[in-house]
Amino acid sequence: MTQSNGETRLQRSRVQQLRDGLTERSLRAKNTVQNISSNDVKGFFMRNAFVILTVAAVIVGIILGFGLRPYKMSYREVKYFSFPGELLMRMLQMLVLPLLVSSLITGMAALDSRASGKMGVRAVVYYTTTTIIAVFIGIVMVLIIHPGKGSKDEFTKHEKIEQVSPADAFLDLIRNMFPPNLVQACTQQFKTQYGKRVVTVKVLVNDTVFSLNNGTQELKREEVIPVLGTVNGINALGLVVFSMCFGLIIGNMKEQGQPLRDFFDCLNEAIMRLVAIIMWYAPLGIMFLIAGKIVEMDDLSEMGGQLGMYTITVIIGLLIHAVIVLPLLYFLVTRKNPFVFIAGLLQALITALGTSSSSATLPITFKCLEENNGVDKRVTRFVLPVGATINMDGTALYEALAAIFIAQVNDMEMNFGEILTISITATAASIGAAGIPQAGLVTMVIVLTSVGLPTDDITLIIAVDWFLDRLRTTTNVLGDSIGAGIVEHLSRHELRSIDAEIGNSVLEENETKKSYQLISQESESDNAKIPDSESKM
Repeated sequence: MTQSNGETRLQRSRVQQLRDGLTERSLRAKNTVQNISSNDVKGFFMRNAFVILTVAAVIVGIILGFGLRPYKMSYREVKYFSFPGELLMRMLQMLVLPLLVSSLITGMAALDSRASGKMGVRAVVYYTTTTIIAVFIGIVMVLIIHPGKGSKDEFTKHEKIEQVSPADAFLDLIRNMFPPNLVQACTQQFKTQYGKRVVTVKVLVNDTVFSLNNGTQELKREEVIPVLGTVNGINALGLVVFSMCFGLIIGNMKEQGQPLRDFFDCLNEAIMRLVAIIMWYAPLGIMFLIAGKIVEMDDLSEMGGQLGMYTITVIIGLLIHAVIVLPLLYFLVTRKNPFVFIAGLLQALITALGTSSSSATLPITFKCLEENNGVDKRVTRFVLPVGATINMDGTALYEALAAIFIAQVNDMEMNFGEILTISITATAASIGAAGIPQAGLVTMVIVLTSVGLPTDDITLIIAVDWFLDRLRTTTNVLGDSIGAGIVEHLSRHELRSIDAEIGNSVLEENETKKSYQLISQESESDNAKIPDSESKM
């Protein structure tokens, strides 16, 4: 009896504690709300003005786009209407090249070779891990939901896809890593193109079976040959490789390399100030980009059936990766709240959604990470440019999922070996995508070719690609940013030791300057005495 009474009292005390805690929290919340003044509200809006304006721009852009769809605007009218958005894209792309080069050079120069090596290994391990997880999620989602079930006839094919050899695409990747001309790398990439030549083949011909006279006949046939060519676009991979090597060399040159370090530091700071100015225009540009794309898109009835299920499958896969996997990974490594970190990236993520380009979003991502989340500049300058070039989780997920979807549409059963081939190819293709011109299309062709799927069937999913591309880009930017946070946490000891070494060297330099000043003052006083003695003589 006493034992049951004791348990009842214990339960009552726990319930009472819970009630007291809830009452205390509600009173605190009430007091907090009552104490909010107009200055607090004004301060909140001032601090978060960019984010609020950008979110509002997205909402207004969607409403405006759907509101203008019934007017059936012509292609020319849509282009005129989207012009403010085109200006934003041009301004951001203008800053990508100097920002990419200056940030990587200053980031690598600020680290010693040992620290940069460790940081590089951590970044690559993170990129590879998240890309493999993304591919796995994409494959699991498409196998569970099975969006390709049905008839292929309900799709509309758009244009013919250019055939690409995986071997040539790989060689283009290597070529772009080592550009022979840095000026050309700022405007062009290497891309294998295909030409035709007539080949003459001599064939041995016998007149009869018993004839001893053999004759030869010449046959002509066409042969497709690879020809080295170029296409317009920044060779980001080549510039990244050069900038990393150049930055490491400057860092190892110590005092000799200081003028160059100061120059690139100054250039980086100037670019970031330009970014701060452009950020005020970004909401307007994003609004017109989104509205123009909604007005321009094809009939929404194409989204029905298999294509609609495919779109939903991709969205679910990207959401699982962006909302569950990446935040969980950040929490497990850093033991910090990932959603507070993501809240600081909101403007970069919305810009990625609007521009559909992780490179164009790079200036905004730098600003959000360094100013809102306080990530060390040495980490962001190293991790972000490399991440924007080789870390594409959303692209890897999409490519693996799309390949199996195309197989389902063609009623082809994929065995484990083929699924594994798709996984490896999608991972490798997404990592090397920046070095391949027209990356999204070419890498998709490579993935399909690896398992013998018809490459022309890429046109089946082009109708929704403009929308999914924006979601992929947002996932890519989030993956790069969380990677910077994780790498900074893992590299904190190396960064502190570098800071300590810099502090010691500064103290030594100051002491040397003081002793030099004392010596020079003594010599000056001695020199001053000499003329006096001479005059006395």
